[in-house]
Amino acid sequence: MSNAASVNERLARLTALGTSIWLDQIERKLVEGGELARLVAEDSLRGMTSNPAIFEKAILGSEEYDDQIQQLAADDADARSIYQAVAIRDVQNAADVLRSVYDETNGYDGYVSLEVDPDLAFDTDKTIAQAQEYWGRVGRPNLMIKIPGTDEGLPAIEESLYAGLNINVTLLFKVEQYEKVIEAFLKGLTRRLDEGKPVDGIHSVASFFVSRVDTEVDKRLDALGNTDLQGKAGLANARAAYQLYLKYFKGDAFAKLAAAGAPVQRPLWASTGVKNPKYPATLYVDGLAGPETVNTMPVATLEAAREQSEAKGDEVAIDPSKELAALADAGIDMTDVTDKLLKDGVDAFVTPMEKLLEGIDAKRKAIA
Repeated sequence: MSNAASVNERLARLTALGTSIWLDQIERKLVEGGELARLVAEDSLRGMTSNPAIFEKAILGSEEYDDQIQQLAADDADARSIYQAVAIRDVQNAADVLRSVYDETNGYDGYVSLEVDPDLAFDTDKTIAQAQEYWGRVGRPNLMIKIPGTDEGLPAIEESLYAGLNINVTLLFKVEQYEKVIEAFLKGLTRRLDEGKPVDGIHSVASFFVSRVDTEVDKRLDALGNTDLQGKAGLANARAAYQLYLKYFKGDAFAKLAAAGAPVQRPLWASTGVKNPKYPATLYVDGLAGPETVNTMPVATLEAAREQSEAKGDEVAIDPSKELAALADAGIDMTDVTDKLLKDGVDAFVTPMEKLLEGIDAKRKAIA
């Protein structure tokens, strides 16, 4: 059977529509056991994202990291140093597997994301310093450093892009905040261009969280006794972000950078596994398919897309103003929703790191 015949048609169609499929998952056996290479060959996988919650599950949920932890503990490394060494090895190995995608797509895809440590992420200077440190330690051109798109993160995003790092902006819920992220991206690259530095090899994505919006809005609609609009807010909010993307990147704001060869900052749809079992498993895959987008899927969502995706076309570009107006009329304040989600998201961003460091410390002591 030829390799071409084994490529999943549904996932290949998504790719043809302009959606890059990334995996929201990293663990050693996936990378070193050959599964990641298979996903690239058969499931059109084009990238991978990680975060401390993902590493917490991987490192504390298996024994495959114990040897490395033991070696590092013998060298008297503390829990954070152990975490960083373990994460960097996994990211390097994943980046090496995905390097073929990076080379074939001229640097458009093939990325692995590594997040700045969440407890440093609300300190601009420490974020800038750690982004540089991780960039140097990983030493792969197809690395993206993840920085949260909070107010403290914005100057770090601009500065890191100016320094030539690839950046994945995370923790985005609110369309207005996304606009500030686009502006930080444009500023960072424009500063480079003005100094005669190249802008053609610097890549960035902006990670917009989707399913959590529906979870919060559906709860509020339940309380209002209005179930007709349930399952509509997540797509509408993401599509509003895409409208903003089109305004900036297909308009005058980006023209000078585009002429110098700068790639666009693509919207990335994160948190695309449905939380409500009543919704189709591919709701946030098919409904947000379209040009110059990334969809980072948990394993279960990727498997569902492999079997069920019916993406028809440029659905991401559907104008969401009717749904957003209906939600507002029903008493849903999207600004309040997205503010709450950011606050919850920040907590959910920091807690896994704390648990991970505690867990590594316990393992370290048990081994010692």
